[in-house]
This record gives sequence, structure tokens and C-alpha cells, in this order.
Amino acid sequence: MENKVLAIVDGREVRESDLNNLVRSLGQNASYFQGAEGRQKLIDELVMHELMYSDAVERNLETEEEFVEVFNSMKKSMLQQYNLRKMFNKITISDEELKDFYEKNKYLYNRPEMVKASHILVDTEEKANEILEDITDGLSFEDAAKEYSSCPSKQEGGDLGQFGKGQMVKEFEDAVFSMRVGEISSPVKTQFGYHIIKLTEHMPARSAEFEEVQQEARDNCFAVKQENIYKDKKDELSKKYDVVVFE
Repeated sequence: MENKVLAIVDGREVRESDLNNLVRSLGQNASYFQGAEGRQKLIDELVMHELMYSDAVERNLETEEEFVEVFNSMKKSMLQQYNLRKMFNKITISDEELKDFYEKNKYLYNRPEMVKASHILVDTEEKANEILEDITDGLSFEDAAKEYSSCPSKQEGGDLGQFGKGQMVKEFEDAVFSMRVGEISSPVKTQFGYHIIKLTEHMPARSAEFEEVQQEARDNCFAVKQENIYKDKKDELSKKYDVVVFE
């Protein structure tokens, strides 16, 4: 794409790339500047930036003590981050290294036991038993949930999606993790009321295969290498430069 000139301010060009950088810096707020009118407002903002720069230079603001202090602080921080980035950019991970990392750290990729279930929530045990009778007589669980459940999940036929242990109240968890796939429970009392639960899927605990977690393993391996490089560099520089820590 052509990086065309959008404006010239005091001899300096404002280009399309400057506009794109400004849009990216706005994040979600960029949506407020869509269309030709929004584009022109952003160009005007870039022009104002350049005008403010020219004004600051003319007034020699860069020589003021406060600016110099802020500038030096920013320069120091930017140099620190740039040095770190250059150091970490050298990290590489071969396929062999990655597979070896996965094999040595399989525990990181253990997947807990999970279930998928639906439920119908009502206020009384009597009502729950009446609904169970309707289901026994042929009413589908999903239709019963849509008609009777007080839980927002009723819109999805009572579907709660997948979840593991520790995500539901104890009474609900104890019941659902003891059920067989396809089974519908008797009323289960919790602090929220009475639940009729249907277990639709059960996923045993397992260790994920390498192909499933390859990117996750790569990220973890990179983090370990990054930490080791950081530690080694710190040790090296601590010997090179004087360091005195008072606390």
C-alpha cells in the first residue's frame, strides 16, 4: 500500500503510516473514527501533534530541566527494554528441543476430569418430581428446561457446557460426577433450589498429546529459556558492574 503524504507541517511530512499507527494506538476507541469524517479528525490530530512539536522547539522547551529529567528517564527505560528484547530475540527452539521439553514436563499438560451436563432448576422438590414425570411420559429434557427452569441456561435447553470439579456447588458436583452419560438424576437440593441433572458427556482425566499442546509447550519452553537467559545475564553483569543493595 502506498505510504502517501497526508499533510506537510513546518516542512515535515505526515504520512499514511503515521495515521495507521495512531489508529492502532487507539485500540477499541478507533471505532469512533470510522468513515471519511473520522479519518479527517485523526489527520487533524496528527497535524496538531506536529504543530505542538514546532512550537516546543521554537520555545526551546527541550532545554528545560523538567523536560531533560523526563526525557532521560524515558531514554533509560527504553534502552533497558530494547536491550532485553534484543537478548530474548536470540532465543530459538528446535523441534527436538520442543518434544524433549514436552516429554520432561508432561505434568503441565494433564487435563482434569470434565463433564458436560444440562439441568432444570426449580424452587421445590414437588415441582421437580412433577417435571420428572413429564419427562418419563415423553417430554424432552431440553423442552422441559425451556418451559420450567428458572436458570438462564433454560434458553439453551438447560445446557451448562463443560466444567470440572470445583466449579459447581458440592451437592451438584457430587451428583453429576457420579452419574452415567445419558442418565437423568432425581432432584438434587442445593442453596439455589432443586436441580434435575442430565449428564451428556464425560471426559476422563488424561495427559494431552503433544500435537494438542504444541503451541502451549513452545510458549512454556520459551519462558523457561527466557528466565535462564535473564538469570545468566544478571549474574554476568553483577560481576562486571559494582552493585550495592541496602535492603
